[in-house]
Amino acid sequence: MSLIETVSDVNNTFLSRRELTCNFVGLGGKLKKLEAIEMISKEFKLDGKIVIPIRLDNHVGKPMITGTFYVYDDEELAKKHVSPAIFSRLDKTKKSTEENKAEDKKTEESAKQEKVKNSKEEKADERHKEVKTEDKKADAKPEEKKDKGKSE
Repeated sequence: MSLIETVSDVNNTFLSRRELTCNFVGLGGKLKKLEAIEMISKEFKLDGKIVIPIRLDNHVGKPMITGTFYVYDDEELAKKHVSPAIFSRLDKTKKSTEENKAEDKKTEESAKQEKVKNSKEEKADERHKEVKTEDKKADAKPEEKKDKGKSE
């Protein structure tokens, strides 16, 4: 069962675009616009085309979202027809997700470096402890011999 149910699929020849209305079942409150674009692009095989999310509506009491998307072949035509505010919002979310990914990579790299440092320190501590225990064992053996010599 697919998460996407097509409500309507209309080719608007007057505006040179395809208008899709779909239901996303089970994703109420969890779906983001960029994720919806990716899902629509994969479902309808829209590689190389401009997919613009116009509206995502949550249904009250149901885990379902109804989305309206416009699919253009030409980006210039899309910018003429669609409000520039929509493009600015999409660009803003794309930039923020890219920045979040970059920050996540940096934190992962620093975490890896800290793990390497901690493991090196632990190994050094273990070696130091082993050396101390060997010294204690060496010190303990002569004392036992001394005790045996006194008791005899």
